[in-house]
Amino acid sequence: MRYIKIYFLALAASALFSACSPAKDNNTGSEYMPDMGHSVAYESNVYGYYHYNTWDSASVIKRKALSNPGLPVNGTIARGYAGISYLQDPAAQADLMMHLRGGTSINEIAVPINGHVPYYYKDTEEERTRASAQIIGNPFPITAKGLTQGKELYDIYCGICHGTAGNGQGYLVSEENPKAIYPAAPANFLLDTFLNSSNGRFYHGIMYGKNVMGGYADKLSYEERWQVIHYIRSLQAKEKKLVYDENVNTFNAAYGVPASKVRPVAQTMSDNQPAPDAAQQQEQQQTTDGGSHH
Repeated sequence: MRYIKIYFLALAASALFSACSPAKDNNTGSEYMPDMGHSVAYESNVYGYYHYNTWDSASVIKRKALSNPGLPVNGTIARGYAGISYLQDPAAQADLMMHLRGGTSINEIAVPINGHVPYYYKDTEEERTRASAQIIGNPFPITAKGLTQGKELYDIYCGICHGTAGNGQGYLVSEENPKAIYPAAPANFLLDTFLNSSNGRFYHGIMYGKNVMGGYADKLSYEERWQVIHYIRSLQAKEKKLVYDENVNTFNAAYGVPASKVRPVAQTMSDNQPAPDAAQQQEQQQTTDGGSHH
């Protein structure tokens, strides 16, 4: 009986040691309960190959593809933009944006607005025409900060071809560049065809590009695209000796609403102040009382 126990103990010990043999040369080694150390499930944004994982062989979608970062599903609305789609009036859109940014009251909390915003137009000439006809106003008000951001982004992504003045004479095609061999002239935004174009034409071009120009949807966020368009409009206005800034837009009212013209969507009141209706009634009562003394 004693020898039998020793035999089973030795067998168990050998099994335990062999279950955890290290990898060496062509031997991959072995692990005790490998699933405890290597999850069969996949983790977002993490890909670690494990030969005992049967996910790839059992699925039509490879685990590596599922682990890579991807865009949100179609129809996803970025936080803060849920109420924008149904507002057609640029001024109303600007009001809502100001409200979401906490700009109408010191007691509001600004909502970070960024991310993926759906674009329901395809990369075709027909869809380009449709976008140009349907997208008119800019959802963001004209602000000094936005124009500054738009200029910075324009100089980085656009000015090299379209020129810092928007005249289509960027460094890649200018005489200053001895190696300029651009296959096609960049668009001159100061021509009448672009001066009279809707914002949709510019936005569609940023999304998909045009001719030899590639798209910039992956380089500029939703707001950044619109701020670049604001800046292009300011260059066009400057060419026509008009004004396009946070105070006045004498260029084209449909292209952008100055921040100074944005109507607040909310107004805060002190706890000591009467409600608007009560304040109005109080004012009317004082007027009536004052008139009775004369």
